[in-house]
Amino acid sequence: MVVEFFIQRVPKFRVASIVRVGPWKEDNLRSEFRELIAWARGQKVRTGRWIFFERDRNRWEACLELGGPAEVGGRVRLKTLSPTWAACVTFDPDAVSSRVVYHALNDWLRWRRKDGTIKSVTGVREVYDGDPWASRKAWAHCTVQFLVRR
Repeated sequence: MVVEFFIQRVPKFRVASIVRVGPWKEDNLRSEFRELIAWARGQKVRTGRWIFFERDRNRWEACLELGGPAEVGGRVRLKTLSPTWAACVTFDPDAVSSRVVYHALNDWLRWRRKDGTIKSVTGVREVYDGDPWASRKAWAHCTVQFLVRR
């Protein structure tokens, strides 16, 4: 399997989100996404992409793309993730280790900083087209985005 890195402009996302504070764990943000899905069903709003956002070392955010109007409730907050530049890679985690992809992308970006293509990395997120725990297709098309400042 070939894994290609590229820098592209990613669109804005209108999302419902829940923040979790604590160390990384194996099923990170799973309960937060369950809460978001239950909330979206109650709001009768269409959902789209699932976004796992690492804010910093111990701060994680589950974001669910929205396809219609909704109101906040409980721990759920509504916001827009701004359009930005990102170094991206799409891969199947069962075919290529995510550790290898993260380390390789990190090294690739180190060289992009040295050659002046980018100035810094400002965040990391994973984007799926659906529920990665329930949909084999969504899991097999994991997109990792390192948000960059050009």
